[in-house]
Amino acid sequence: MNIVIYYGGRGIIDDPTLTVLTRLQKVLEELRVNVTRYNIYEHKNSIPTLPQTLNDADGIILATTVEWHGIGGYMTQFLDACWQFGNKEKIAGIYMMPVVMSRTYGEREAKLDLDVAWEILGGKPCSGICGYIENAVDLELNDAYGELIEKKAESLYRIVNQKANSFPASNKLVKQKIAVPQNVTLSPEENEQLSQYISDDTYVRKQKEDIQELASLFRNQMVENESQDTEEYLSELKSAFSAQAGIAGAFQIKIEGKRENLIIRVSGASMSCAYGNIDKPDVELDISKDCFEEIISGRMTFQRAFMSGAMKMKGEFRILCGLDQVFHF
Repeated sequence: MNIVIYYGGRGIIDDPTLTVLTRLQKVLEELRVNVTRYNIYEHKNSIPTLPQTLNDADGIILATTVEWHGIGGYMTQFLDACWQFGNKEKIAGIYMMPVVMSRTYGEREAKLDLDVAWEILGGKPCSGICGYIENAVDLELNDAYGELIEKKAESLYRIVNQKANSFPASNKLVKQKIAVPQNVTLSPEENEQLSQYISDDTYVRKQKEDIQELASLFRNQMVENESQDTEEYLSELKSAFSAQAGIAGAFQIKIEGKRENLIIRVSGASMSCAYGNIDKPDVELDISKDCFEEIISGRMTFQRAFMSGAMKMKGEFRILCGLDQVFHF
């Protein structure tokens, strides 16, 4: 039989919980039980990995001290890790005895808190120990207290050895119906490593600086790309323009992939081109980028692109034909 003790207190010398655990461990070892004890405060940097130690346990003791309120931070972190990383199938077969000693009010509430937490995890809580102890020395010297502790240890041994049954609790129904934990893609070791990084102010500050640097780099690239995007094809149009008398019009060309339209204005000997929008153009064209580049390279004309269906047009066809006359690609 394997019993594992998890102590969630701070390990101060006169902690009455330590006195109780020492007596419990002695009795269990006399019953030839293999007892392993983990002081959680000694493993505070690797708490997410502690639930792995539950896998070989037949029963466990969750022990903590109420110093001012509740079960304390270390025990809470351990139970959180059991919820996130514990093997729920293994936990379902593990009996848990709570041990809570207090020098202030709240030992019964803390004991109940451990019972409820273990039930929600799917485990089997059994009768535990709780009490108000002002002086740990009185606990050591009081034979009546010692006898109570021994009986609790023997009771735990019998329950685990006989695999005692118990009535189902509503807490388990809550776990099945509502409190379903999210899938965790990180292993306990990876989660612990990430937690260490997050708690390192220097690392976090360096990460923020790197993010800002990357954001600035991408922003500059976007500005550069936008600048290039609004200059594309303009030089080719200007160099290919050849003035023709009697040809005038405003052309709005929507090129696939471009955020803004290409605007061409022709009036006799003058021509202007830029990206933007105009109201009521004479001709509106909708063309793919590949087809427009075919025209720019001289392998296609505006008229032929329209006739083949590669380009859509709205406006006067006569004015469209003027584009092929004033641009010699």
